[in-house]
Parts: sequence; C-alpha cells; structure tokens
Amino acid sequence: MEYAAKGVRINKGRIVVEDVEHDILKWKNDFFECLTLQYRKSNSETDSIYNPKNVSYSSVLKSTIRNLRPESISGQIPLVTITPVYESEIQAAIYCSKKLGIQLKVRSGGHDYEGLSYISKTPFVIVDMRNFRLISVDKEKNTAWVQTGAILGELYYTIAENSKTLAFTAGTCPTVGVGGHFSGGGYGMMSRKHSIASDHIIDAKLIDANGRIHDRKSMGEDLFWAIRGGGGTSFGIVVAFKVKLIVIPETVTVFNVTRTLEQNETQIVHRWQYVADNIDENLLLRLFLRSINSSGKRTIGAFFTSLYLGPVDDLLPIMQEKFPELALVKQDCIEMPWIESTVFFAGFQGQSLDILLNRTGVSVFFKGKSDYVKQPIPENGLKSIWKFLNKEDANRAELQFSPYGGRMNDFSESETPFPHRAGNIFMIHYSVVWSKEENADSVRHISWIRGLYSFMARYVSKSPRAAYFNYRDLDIGMNKNEVNPSYKQASVWGFKYFKNNFKRLVHVKSEVDPTNFYRNEQSVPPLSPW
Repeated sequence: MEYAAKGVRINKGRIVVEDVEHDILKWKNDFFECLTLQYRKSNSETDSIYNPKNVSYSSVLKSTIRNLRPESISGQIPLVTITPVYESEIQAAIYCSKKLGIQLKVRSGGHDYEGLSYISKTPFVIVDMRNFRLISVDKEKNTAWVQTGAILGELYYTIAENSKTLAFTAGTCPTVGVGGHFSGGGYGMMSRKHSIASDHIIDAKLIDANGRIHDRKSMGEDLFWAIRGGGGTSFGIVVAFKVKLIVIPETVTVFNVTRTLEQNETQIVHRWQYVADNIDENLLLRLFLRSINSSGKRTIGAFFTSLYLGPVDDLLPIMQEKFPELALVKQDCIEMPWIESTVFFAGFQGQSLDILLNRTGVSVFFKGKSDYVKQPIPENGLKSIWKFLNKEDANRAELQFSPYGGRMNDFSESETPFPHRAGNIFMIHYSVVWSKEENADSVRHISWIRGLYSFMARYVSKSPRAAYFNYRDLDIGMNKNEVNPSYKQASVWGFKYFKNNFKRLVHVKSEVDPTNFYRNEQSVPPLSPW
C-alpha cells in the first residue's frame, strides 16, 4: 500500500521523512533488488539503473529538467531513475512498480510545465526514455517511425538528411521530447497548413499496465484515439510513434518584424486578430508580446515571427492585400530551406544545423498558462495587457498569440482528444521567467501571472474556459495535495483541456488501466474506484 508522504524534505540529496524514513529506504532497496533480478532474467545490464548512491544519479535526474520551479518546491526525489535501452527493461520497471505499489513516472524531453514527470508527493521511480531515440524515415512512403525519447531537433535533422521536400509539423523548441509533445497535440509553425503533430500519427508502439506491448491493431482504435492528443502517460508507456510526413516546397520564407507602441503597435495587434486565422493557410503569423527597453525607454514590443511555405515574391502580395498595417517589405524577409527555418525559430539563426542535435536545453524558473480566444480583444483590453506587462521587469514576462484557422478547422472536435478546432482565432500562452537568485521572490511572479490570467477571463473562451494540455497548469481545478484525483475532481481540468472528449478518455482509461497504475496529478482517471 502506498504511503502519502508527509513532512518530506531533502537533506544533501537524501530523502528524509519524519517517522517513515526507514520505510522509504526499504522501498528503494526492495525496488532496486526487484529490478536487478528482472534485469538478470532478461540479460540486461544494470548500469541503466540510478539510485541516490550512484555518482551520476543527480546529473541524470537534472539533465533534462527545463523548469526548475516544480523541483524547488517538491518534497520528493525518485527512489530510482531508469534509463532503459530495451523494452524488456521498461517491462521490468512496470513489474516491480506494480509488485511494490510504487508510483511510476515517464519522462521524454523534460519540458514539463509542472514537473509531473519528475516530482511526486509519494515515493516514485522514473522511466527516462532518453535512450529510445531511433528515427527511421521511409521517403518512398512519406512516413517515419520515431521513438519517444527523441527530441524534435533530432527528428527534423533526420528528415532533412533524407529529403529536401519532406518535413513534419510540430513545435519550435528542438529539445522538446517527442513523447509528451506528440501525445498532447503538438502545435507548430506549419499548423495552419498541416495541423498538429498528433493528427499525423498513423501507428504506435505502447506498453500497457500489464507490461504487454501493443501496436495500433492490438491496442484497438479507442486506445489509439486516446494517445493522439489525450496524453500518453495516462494510458501506458508509448515507445514509438509512426507518423505521416508532409510535403513542403524547397524554399520557405521567414521574417521577424518588431513594432512598438510608438509605431502604432496597439492598432496593428488589434488588426492582427482579424487577419491571423483567415489569411492564406501557407502563412502562420505568430505574435510575441513583451515589455522591453528600447532606446532607453520602457515600451511594449510586438514581435511578428512568421513562416510562409513558399518564396518571398508570393508572400508579399498576400501581406499587402490582407495585412498592410504591418508594412512588411522584402528586406524584412529571408528565404531558406525548411530545415534552416527550424534553426531560425529556435533562436539559433546562423548556426550549424548540428545545433538541432544538442539535447542540452536552458533550465529556468518558470510558470506558464494558456487560453483560447474566439472574439477579438478590443483595443482597451490590449492596453490593459500592456499595463500588466509593464508591472514585470523587461523581457521577463511574455504573451504568445498563436493563430489557428486553416487546416486546424478541418478536424471535428471529437476526431482526436485535442478539441481546439474551428471557432478559435488564436491560443494565448502566458509565461513569466525568473532566475535561481530571484527564486525567493517566486510568489510575486506567480501572483502576477495569476492576476493577468484572472483579468483575461472576460476576453477568452467560456464554458469551459479552455486550455492546452501540453501547457499543463496545476492551478486549474484541483487540490494540489491530491495524488489520485477522482473523476469529479479531474473533470474540472479535464473538460478545459479536452472538452467533451474527456468523457471518452475516462471510458478508455477505465477499460485499459482500471487500477490507475499510470497516474499523475493531472492524469485521466478511471471511473471505478481503484
């Protein structure tokens, strides 16, 4: 039976729990012994098992953590971290976790807004998928198998090695892990033309709660539906996805144009809302809003960071007709192959494509939230947002407006668990970042973003106020001390992430994992008690 730890603290990397330290140490030893025995049975090497006694334990644990905030407030570290090389090693971890009643968590890239893949309130172990990163491209069939421990940069690089006219639609940060990104949706710079990553998954390999390995045929269409936007870790451990690649032109055009309040920014941003989801679907006009220092003066910067799937001479007439307010000129634009655009949008313009293979990302203290907008925000609303941004230090807080429309509208809300389709003009991503030295003041930063989120309620979707699952937010409708939320508790955030698809996700969960083996603080629960 699991222990809901109380009074947990960390002392020099050692788990300390008043009155129950002996029990936790026993769990750790029992789990290690169980896992070692299972490894021997399958002739696996035990050097992929890290416990706090290992010299590399801390570095392995921290190496892919991108948000330091959850770890800084957690009372637990994993009893063991496993970096399996073979599927049998994953099966061994599942077996021992079930046998000993220890929570199992799965991690791919580590871009985890609330740390649900690497922290817990109960004793737990991590299966880190970093070694499952094989990518196989079939350029004749326009498909690829990609293991879930691969990062987006590795996928993009491998596709480009095989073809100049094949690509994949997914996010802009190259160190994001495929596992979480694909299974939660996967929005990116080509989403208006080619929708999101999960819409292109055509097969998968998954290990269920009993350690059985499935493909699409054996898992069944309900489970296959659930892991394409409903989050894979509620239902099993996804080892690999098979995806349909997209065909792109050899030349694309990018631009990053900045406007400030002194350059009619408020009116331009207001107009953008009437254009972004209706313009040519080959064009995605993404917008970043930050308080900045410009020429020694504090102002608001609007950064129009955009991709057009075609040459600049085709782009300019579209912009002149549909969005002349931005006053885009040819000198603002750069033509390049698609693979170079992935480097551009990652912020590495001019660097070698090899940067896409770098798995070491930047770690910060961070809080993020999300919203969906169905009606344009009026100018007075935008001016209020500027005031909020000016309350934080320059370049610390940001709003990202990501336009929808195009192919995003071609899927029904229920076709996959990802429900945010027709009717959405754009998605808002709110973020605030601070350094380790400033973490003592984290309450102020989190209070700021919560205040802005509360203010924005009048301008965003309602009934439910929707949110993007890949931007996980524990502020949404739950008791943060609840490790196993009930259906009633989970439905508060479940309907925000998935709308009515949440009901079907619960049904699938109840069928494939009725004892709730795969769980975290915002996983899909089964209906029946466990």
